Amino acid sequence: MRAYVLDRYGGPEGARLTDVPAPTPGPSDILVAVRAAGLNPVDYKFREGKLRAIQRPKLPFVLGNEFAGEVIAVGNNVTRFRVGDRAFARVAKSSGGAFAEQACVSEDLAAHIPAELDTVAAAAVPLAGLTALQALRDELAVQSGQSVFISGGSGGVGTFAIQIAKTLGARVTTTASKHGEALVRSLGCDEVVDYASQDVSTLGRRFDAGFDLIGGDTLGQMFDIMKPGSKVVSIAAVPEPHTASDLGGSPLLAAMFWIISYGIRSRARRAGVQYRYVFMHPSGSELAQLADLNRQGTLRVILDKTFSFENIAEAFAYLERGHAKGKVVVTMHS
Repeated sequence: MRAYVLDRYGGPEGARLTDVPAPTPGPSDILVAVRAAGLNPVDYKFREGKLRAIQRPKLPFVLGNEFAGEVIAVGNNVTRFRVGDRAFARVAKSSGGAFAEQACVSEDLAAHIPAELDTVAAAAVPLAGLTALQALRDELAVQSGQSVFISGGSGGVGTFAIQIAKTLGARVTTTASKHGEALVRSLGCDEVVDYASQDVSTLGRRFDAGFDLIGGDTLGQMFDIMKPGSKVVSIAAVPEPHTASDLGGSPLLAAMFWIISYGIRSRARRAGVQYRYVFMHPSGSELAQLADLNRQGTLRVILDKTFSFENIAEAFAYLERGHAKGKVVVTMHS
């Protein structure tokens, strides 16, 4: 089968489309004929070697973290899926394998695609959707009536985050360009800050929770607009010591995260704000919850652009330019 394989860390030239053996499902796995796969910043960061401190599989390695398709085989212990079912999943963090014509995943990490969602759009949901859900509901514990600030609302995670925050009953403010304002407002955003012309720290009011999708100066400005005792969760800055427990609890990793996050944690502490960096975790049951939201009409999937699998290198070049509104997806031929 064809797959997008990482041969060496670095630039785009380190990955290529090539033929590899098809995977074999284990007793609790489903084997899926992949129809579409979503691209995410974590994919090219992994390719560049920026995640080697926490994940270093043996190369060559089939890249890709999320997919949607049709079940073509099931393991002996599988009970929730049958051959012919449509399924989508965020694969286990250690396995990869989504950028391929066939992919294996534990049934616990997969969910049925709702009839209301086409397969291409379904491929865009798992990683970004689960990230937004876990950050807002679990880490920030957003409640009805609260005010939430989300930086970068027109991106892949941001488009899900706005809608999920609204389903939790929050009032949402986000940053976007003039080009992205109409999109984020269509998703329910209550207020939009034009990041090109306005400093976030000058908004003049305080928020109950912050979800940072950009990092850098924007994250620093967010600390200035949070209520004392509130929390900012980031997926774009640097991990802090507690993040190590999300990744297995290595003391060495915790020490490294303590060092690299010292400056950000100090600034947050001076503002009376808690800083947390999160890595999402795959979950079939939570993915099913996102499917229910889509079925109810409260969670739209925003696709920026689709590419053929043969043009996956071009798709990554487009994603890495950083201007996508919503998700970028590659589609396989049947």
